[in-house]
Amino acid sequence: MQSRYIDAWMIFICSYRTGCATSWDKMNSNMGLEMQMSPVRQAELHSDLKIQEKDELQWKKLKAEGMDENGEREAKIRRNFNVILAKYGMDGKKDTRTMDNNLKDHDVREGDIFDDPRLDKLWNKAKSSGKFSEDELQSLHREFQHHKDKIHEYNILMDTVTRTEEIHKNVISPLEGDVKEHVVHQKHTELKQKMKDLNHGFERLRKISHEGFSDDSEFREPRVIELWDMARRANLSEDELDSLKEELRHFETKVEKHQHYQEQLELSHQKLKHVETLGDKEHIMRNKEKYNSLSEKTREMGYKMKKHMQDLTNKISRDGLPHNEL
Repeated sequence: MQSRYIDAWMIFICSYRTGCATSWDKMNSNMGLEMQMSPVRQAELHSDLKIQEKDELQWKKLKAEGMDENGEREAKIRRNFNVILAKYGMDGKKDTRTMDNNLKDHDVREGDIFDDPRLDKLWNKAKSSGKFSEDELQSLHREFQHHKDKIHEYNILMDTVTRTEEIHKNVISPLEGDVKEHVVHQKHTELKQKMKDLNHGFERLRKISHEGFSDDSEFREPRVIELWDMARRANLSEDELDSLKEELRHFETKVEKHQHYQEQLELSHQKLKHVETLGDKEHIMRNKEKYNSLSEKTREMGYKMKKHMQDLTNKISRDGLPHNEL
């Protein structure tokens, strides 16, 4: 059930990989892989690539104005693109993790595995503790899944940084040594911060698992909670925190609305598959139209939500830096 929209993005992937020997066979292989993804995951891929494209266009404008002379911004954009390819199993490397089990992130089922012994142990203890209602378990499960995703993203980024360093180790001239050292330092600073965030996130999960949810919790959604925790650790005034809290409430509403559309898209996909087995062409056409409309809406909402999160993250990082780091 592949659309021209997917074709366009796959062509974008090929055209973006400047200098690499990406063949049409490889592109077709990637397109086949995308067709194995659920509609929700395809929509996520489109949203990530749309943000990547926007970042690239912004970088090209800066470069035309004579900025990014040391190539730091360009290196980050290419690194982010490689992370996207790895995240969706499109980097040509065998990925042993489950790509797409079609399990909605709010479902709580027996046998769920988070691919991390500490997370599995913590989850099993929380699930059997009797401290959580069914709704609270669903919320906790979303937080565990979010932390698992963050671990996976960290591992992808670390692998990407390592491979990038190996590639450039012998091609950068001695005259560019200072620039290279600066870029490498920036990459490792980013990794170090992500590891600190992971450790902080795990400690929060451990606390909730042992003590339960606090009655005065500000937010429900893991991504919003992560942003709020980041803001509280940053160098922000009380007025700035109050203003950000209000913005995060609006953002959380956007996240919940997007999740609702993801659920509706998955249900529409299941219904369309069922209708296709019945062979009623008119019925199939109506359901296809509804599915395509939901798919487009979910992609657009996903992009807006991720762009909003990117802007909030940048705002917190920029405004929250200690003055001696500005």
